[in-house]
Amino acid sequence: MAAQVGSGTGFLGRVEFQVKSSAKKSPFIRVLVLLSAIFAVLGFAFSPANAEGDGYAIRVQVKEQQRDAAGKTDNQPIAGVTVFVTDANGVEIGRLETDADGIAIFDLPAKADYTVTIDESTLPSGQKLDAAASNSQTLLADSFVMKTKVVNFFTGGSQSVSQSLFEKVAQRLVDGVRLGLILAMCSVGLSLIFGTTGLTNFAHGEMVTFGGLAAFVLNISGLSFLGFLSFIPGIRPNGTFHILWAAPIGIIAGGAFGWALNFAIFGRLRKRGIGLVTQMVLTVGLSILLRNFFLSRFEGRTRPYAEFTLQRAMEFGPISITARDLIVSIMSLLILIAVALGLRFTRLGKATRAVSDNPDLASATGIDSEKVIRLVWILGGALAAAGGIFRGLDEQVSFDMGSRLLFLLFAAITLGGLGSAFGALMGGFVVGIMVEVASLVVPTELKTTPALLVLILVLLLRPQGILGRAQRVG
Repeated sequence: MAAQVGSGTGFLGRVEFQVKSSAKKSPFIRVLVLLSAIFAVLGFAFSPANAEGDGYAIRVQVKEQQRDAAGKTDNQPIAGVTVFVTDANGVEIGRLETDADGIAIFDLPAKADYTVTIDESTLPSGQKLDAAASNSQTLLADSFVMKTKVVNFFTGGSQSVSQSLFEKVAQRLVDGVRLGLILAMCSVGLSLIFGTTGLTNFAHGEMVTFGGLAAFVLNISGLSFLGFLSFIPGIRPNGTFHILWAAPIGIIAGGAFGWALNFAIFGRLRKRGIGLVTQMVLTVGLSILLRNFFLSRFEGRTRPYAEFTLQRAMEFGPISITARDLIVSIMSLLILIAVALGLRFTRLGKATRAVSDNPDLASATGIDSEKVIRLVWILGGALAAAGGIFRGLDEQVSFDMGSRLLFLLFAAITLGGLGSAFGALMGGFVVGIMVEVASLVVPTELKTTPALLVLILVLLLRPQGILGRAQRVG
């Protein structure tokens, strides 16, 4: 029996030999099949049509606009408010009351001009529209760029809270820690990939986006053929998943996406001896390709997950934070601690650090460098997906959510030390706090500028970063 298996003359042996032989003859077929499978996760399940419905609609949102301890707007839903829609001739199309989320949705007969009006007499006692706001809004037919048009009415918009400098700084530090946790989680994978392969992956931002969109597909659009699982709590008959299901599945999908990229593209390029500069240019093209694919399927505006979108902020002295953001921050911290302990004490972590320090020496000592790199891509993809999901819970989901974080991720790993996972953790925290605190000094639109300035200064003054080691070149 041992001789038969070794010679490969059995039926299974011949089948395996034929599969391997055909794969060697046509490797691009396997590449196309794998990439098609990954794109199908977002492609066949989600399209602009099934996200917005078949007909046109108006989504009216009535909210109380407050200011939290940091001066940020904190919108709370107002239920039971009557709103109605009329057409261009003044004929009433519908009249509804806002639900517990402060939302009323009107299905429209056609794309045309409409007027949305709020009945101010139905507002809760003490609530009124801002003096500068109107109780009606007119929507022209051309404004329906997408099938659902969102109309917002706010009360209490003129209210503001006077804050001391200490309160503002304290709130910004908390917001910075929240952002820093997400940046650290995303940048660890980017740093590990660079450390083990030397590749500067400009498509890492799209790996972040992939996780956020994969969870969104499961949470909002769903997979209808999985409706038979509706007996499981959190899975609905239409195939949509509660975010507590969608998030871990999205993280797993992110890990599979990272594995597929390495298996189908970068692993093959390494075997062929393709230079790192060529691979880096390829990641730029891959980033553009994926970003435009996400745009074509998701469209341009941001969208929230179905759960935990409207939260009332909790006050802790001068600090204000929602329960959702607090839980997300704790989960991010636990994930980062688990990653740090894994890199420090597990065999895989030690092997990863060995390959990062010296790939040739690691291979000479018996470490399978390719296996380590493959697992690093899986881990990097999963961490990027987790960061994208948590970012989507915080700032809503968009097709470019990852690409907008990319240069902050590069700033984090450069500040902490290129190729150092622990440096990426530290750099992410520092960059996140820096970005949020900078908004006290510079306009909000420019708050990422100081982080990019630090990136330049670190490259000029200490290229090895905080935890990196200076290396002799040449």
